Amino acid sequence: MNPITTFLTVVFIAAGVATAYWINLPFALLFFAAAAIVATSLKMANTWETFVILRMGKLQSVKGAGLFAIIPILDNVVAVIDGRIQTTAFNAEQALTRDTVPVNVDAIIFWHVHNAEKAALAITNYREAIDRVAQTSLREMIGSSMLGALLSDRKDADEQLKNEIAQKTAPWGVSVSSVEIRDVAIPEALQDAMSRQAQAEREKQARVILGSAEAAIAGKFVEAADIYAGHPGALQLRAMNIIYETTKERGATILMPSALVDSMNPSAATLAFALANKDGGKLETAGSSGAT
Repeated sequence: MNPITTFLTVVFIAAGVATAYWINLPFALLFFAAAAIVATSLKMANTWETFVILRMGKLQSVKGAGLFAIIPILDNVVAVIDGRIQTTAFNAEQALTRDTVPVNVDAIIFWHVHNAEKAALAITNYREAIDRVAQTSLREMIGSSMLGALLSDRKDADEQLKNEIAQKTAPWGVSVSSVEIRDVAIPEALQDAMSRQAQAEREKQARVILGSAEAAIAGKFVEAADIYAGHPGALQLRAMNIIYETTKERGATILMPSALVDSMNPSAATLAFALANKDGGKLETAGSSGAT
């Protein structure tokens, strides 16, 4: 009972009691009858509510927000429909995917009633029906989807599920705003297998990348060899640079084949030995007969 109806009912009852005490009982009965009529006929709907009213078994009207009255005995409020957005959680346990993998899927649906008359008269219990339809549609979607697509393409699965449920609930005056799959659980043994498969794929990709890098490096070496073959001076400069870099650390002893020293011109060899001695290193040449 709404506050206005309660207030008026209390006022008429108090007036009836006072009349019975101060005047007489017949007048008091009129106030008691008025209180009963107000209590049973005056209704008030909140802004999110819709009242569906039948008169002698037939649809009389659908009342929205505000204060209104019905005829007692003849009129009957058969349903009060909440027009706000509602949420319903549903799931599918041990449902088989298209590639015969058992999964447990939890989802949630957001919906609201856009036609109170259909929701009250076209179906017995629209809330329960939405839950049943959502579960059935979820199982159908799982059965037509591969496990990989179900795990990776959540948005597509949500949209497909939303369209299927909306199509079935539209005749009941119910609109589906969105459907969201919250979790997809697979057996632990399959999780381990998928983890090993992913690791193998990563190792394969790493080997492919390493092979590509080796091929690129080999190509650069071939280019360098061609340059050195056409420019012997460049090769000598490179050899001098290698000698200098390897003798930076003091006390290091470097063994060099005499053929490498012979390949340098006298001035280059002298410069290399001078740099080595300056940095505290020691160069030794080794020929076929021994160290020099």
